[in-house]
Amino acid sequence: MHPVIMNRKFERRKTRRIMVGDVPVGGQAPVSVQSMVKVRTAAVKAVIARIRRLEETGCDIVRVAVKDRDDADAIRTIVSKVRIPVVADIHFDHRLALRSIEAGADKIRINPGNMTDPGEIRSVIKAAKRRRIPIRIGLNSGSFPATDGGSKEDSMVRSAMRAVRMFEQADFNNIIISLKASDVVSTISAYKKLSRLCDYPLHLGVTASGLPYEGAIKSAIGIGTLLFEGIGDTIRVSLTGSPEEEVWVAQRILSALNIRSFGPEIISCPTCGRCGVDLVRVVREFEKNLKRTMKSSDSQNRPVTIAIMGCEVNGPGEAKEADIGIAAGKGSGVLFRRGKVLRRIAEKDFVKELLKELRRLT
Repeated sequence: MHPVIMNRKFERRKTRRIMVGDVPVGGQAPVSVQSMVKVRTAAVKAVIARIRRLEETGCDIVRVAVKDRDDADAIRTIVSKVRIPVVADIHFDHRLALRSIEAGADKIRINPGNMTDPGEIRSVIKAAKRRRIPIRIGLNSGSFPATDGGSKEDSMVRSAMRAVRMFEQADFNNIIISLKASDVVSTISAYKKLSRLCDYPLHLGVTASGLPYEGAIKSAIGIGTLLFEGIGDTIRVSLTGSPEEEVWVAQRILSALNIRSFGPEIISCPTCGRCGVDLVRVVREFEKNLKRTMKSSDSQNRPVTIAIMGCEVNGPGEAKEADIGIAAGKGSGVLFRRGKVLRRIAEKDFVKELLKELRRLT
């Protein structure tokens, strides 16, 4: 899916540009969307199938967990069958990082909270430098105790900068950093403090954020706040749900901030006593059909706003900025374009007529 970059009213933090496969991260590149495959990496066919679905959803970068040698070796086949960059997620065992690099991973994530031996880390740095791939210094608040005093976020920042200095001493600057906590306020604070100390790209996320509804809210607040302040170069929404849901929420966050567009945006009213149709059903049916008919093309990604309003008295006026929309009455409604009424249509034709108008626009 080719990104459409929208006008921003805020200035992004200036960072160096790091290439993850063919996806640029940082250096004013589009904020990229990541997700993670949630089946064992050694189950190659299932992993490839999942990544292909993520590609269709618009995911830019995908991560896979590497728990053993079979997982690491599977990366060789996986990267040859998918289009987006594959990141190997490593904890504890530096040998799995080395094996994943050898297998062709496009990036390595290591956690300084559980991979602490300087010699082992330097061996991973050396292998990554030889392959010219980046490493994400990925800290997680649950992976290390705050033994050096101060707040949790201060401890995370100090740990990240210690790792950065080790990498720089090894003449390695192909770095991305993340500081994730399940607590939104700590996450925001940690990233803001780190952003003032280095110019490396930052991977944003709120870890272990929960089920889709709660996780989407936490992620929207945490990631959205940082992005609004110009901080962040790539994002992953962590949900107890499907990877496709993670990508969808991430895209909505970027769209809401006018950073990137991922195709049509639906706005709909909350309904009230004036509503004479089952507006919830109409919106859900339209959204379902929209996802089915959308394709990953530049024209489909154009920023188009579709309004589905439950009142034909105020609907066109309240949603006059929408490109197209429906304002419902009892059993019927008016179809409008940018506030101008086009024609009256029956309730049963709402979805069909909206899709027809959308095709004309895109």
